Amino acid sequence: MNSAVIQKFFIDGPSGKLETILGEPGSTPQGIAIIAHPHPLHGGTMENKVVHTLFNTLLELQFITVKFNFRGVGQSEGAFDHGNGEIDDVIAVTQTIRSQFSNHVTDVPLLLAGFSFGGAIQLHVAEKLNPEFLILVAPSVVNLNAPAVPETTQCALIIQGDNDNIVLPDAVLAWAAPTSQPIVFIPGAEHFFHGKLAILKHVILRAFARKA
Repeated sequence: MNSAVIQKFFIDGPSGKLETILGEPGSTPQGIAIIAHPHPLHGGTMENKVVHTLFNTLLELQFITVKFNFRGVGQSEGAFDHGNGEIDDVIAVTQTIRSQFSNHVTDVPLLLAGFSFGGAIQLHVAEKLNPEFLILVAPSVVNLNAPAVPETTQCALIIQGDNDNIVLPDAVLAWAAPTSQPIVFIPGAEHFFHGKLAILKHVILRAFARKA
């Protein structure tokens, strides 16, 4: 983490500039990770603590790691588009970052990560971009009618708090049941994982340690 390089810039999105923060690891990248934040109309931004935890954890895992503000959030241009335009935002950011690193980073895996609204958005994006990895924290699968994890995804880590009263555990279980998608439950965690962010990070690190 100490040798990582962090930079802020703007990406040309479908409805204007998208405020973006990129972290480059200090060693050979293990992939490209794109993180989507919670619902824009409920205070969701890329500065959310869960998003911040995802960003730092994936950078520690040596991913080229990106978080950004959806259209109409922070300094990003445009206006909220009920999920449709936000899917296009993720695709635009992903394509730009892949292009930016294409000369010296080739054929690295794509990881899509998201929290709440952002998690459901990433499931829709996954249908289009076929990422190797997914990390979804309390994905709002009901409100956005999220599809299942694509069969082409090598590893999907779904993390849910059992005390979540915003994204209900039963709703996530109902979404997961048809495909027997495993879910990691963190006991005592509510929607924003107050007091549980270190455990959230540990769950992700442990999953990738097993993969390695």
